[in-house]
Amino acid sequence: MLTPFTSQLIADTGISTGDEGKGRVILEIVNELRETTGREDAVAAVMKVNGGSNSGHTVAGLKLNLLPGGVADPKVPYLPIGAGVVADPRKFLWESAYAELHGHVAVKRLAIDERCLVSDLCHRLLDLAWEDYRVHVQKGDPRGSTGRGITPAYLDEVGQFQIFYADFLGSKEAFVTKMQGRIDRALRVIEHVCQVAPERWSAFFETLTGAETRANDEVIQAGKFDASEFDFSQFAGEAPFTLNAEKLIEAYWAAGQILAPQVCDVRELVLREQDKGNYIIGEFGQAYWLDKRHGFAPNVTASHTFTPEFFQSAGIPAQPIHNVGCCKAYDTKVGTHVFISEIDLDHPLSTLLRKIEFGATTGRQRMVGWYDAVEKGDALRYGGYQDLVLNKLDALSHAGDWQGDLQICTAYQDEDGSIVHHVPRDIKVHRRLKPVFKTVPGWSEDISGVRSFADLPEAAKVYVAWLLKALVEVANHGDQHKDKIPNLRYIGVGPEPSQIIKDVPPVKELLKLAK
Repeated sequence: MLTPFTSQLIADTGISTGDEGKGRVILEIVNELRETTGREDAVAAVMKVNGGSNSGHTVAGLKLNLLPGGVADPKVPYLPIGAGVVADPRKFLWESAYAELHGHVAVKRLAIDERCLVSDLCHRLLDLAWEDYRVHVQKGDPRGSTGRGITPAYLDEVGQFQIFYADFLGSKEAFVTKMQGRIDRALRVIEHVCQVAPERWSAFFETLTGAETRANDEVIQAGKFDASEFDFSQFAGEAPFTLNAEKLIEAYWAAGQILAPQVCDVRELVLREQDKGNYIIGEFGQAYWLDKRHGFAPNVTASHTFTPEFFQSAGIPAQPIHNVGCCKAYDTKVGTHVFISEIDLDHPLSTLLRKIEFGATTGRQRMVGWYDAVEKGDALRYGGYQDLVLNKLDALSHAGDWQGDLQICTAYQDEDGSIVHHVPRDIKVHRRLKPVFKTVPGWSEDISGVRSFADLPEAAKVYVAWLLKALVEVANHGDQHKDKIPNLRYIGVGPEPSQIIKDVPPVKELLKLAK
């Protein structure tokens, strides 16, 4: 019997550094709520809480960036986009066409908050320009940005240069004035602050064209959009650091007018559905350790990536919320993160896992590592989550040259040999730490067809138990009252919606296996 959800508000969050399989959890929660309530209309909305088109989710075979995963369930009536989101209106239309190509109604179910922020080509060009600055001016390494313009879009929010989706409900003249100011500011920063060389200017448009043409190949082939739609050079001016402002503004105004009927007050929508006794699921992008305040810059995103942002983005009072924290049975990271538990590249498990670890939409190769219970335990201690979802346990089964034991990072060790039980907030200290591992046996059985915890190999049960024990000990380290213990709700054993185990024993029983 699954533990009941404790609130009508449910947050689907990551507790690592992203890529934890949060997308597949959405439909599991929706279906569970229908089964437990006996109501097909139990879930009123799946809301995108934060970020923009930089958070790739795979839901029921759909590879999404901007749309909430609830688009894959036709019985979820609303797909709210919260005020904490930065969203390119053209991207909404492209991704909606992709979803509708797969039989899912998208645009008509969107409920875009009036205060949702409009992002556009200016932000994407700025994103590339700041990467260029890091490499050519600072002579350093690139940050590893997705190039989706997310950070520059949030900088406009902080700098009081917002353009809201509500602006699509006003006059075109007012919108044009705001966009002209944005274009002017962006071009000045790119040329004079980022100091991009004129000969590199055209490459920005080539980069964006290539990325979006690849990402939207399916809708192009289906004739939903012509390939010219994704040719960003159409907005370039005749000289470096100039844009065809009139054409750019017209493209965004036109896209905004298609979406204008979907612009609303999400605050009222959420409160109304709560009053009816319905559930609202908040779908978060990125993860706890990528939060702009709690992660490690520059390897963070520009938004808040954990539970409290639900209330800010929905615009409702803080109140009880049920948080589902997602992670993998091992760790992955992208970019230049400090990766304490990284597996050596020539290790056979690293070789095996890197064959399947690529960004859902970016295609970027992920680094792989042993499960870091310190990071997950601190996410529980300082962020809090009632439920844990453990994905990709099946990927650890022995295969090919991989026939060995598994390791779990249970603590860190500093240069003096002292044991560190929590993630230090000082990046300089963080970089110097080494992992302390617990070794447990691996297993050879293929578990992708297992649907009951009892049918897992004994070694797999013990591994899961030790993961939970390690993160619980970290979360409670230093406390007299050891009460930070999450429920293990689901175990994913494959990418398909059906490949999930839901009958995990109660935590206290499970922990007895960690001997």
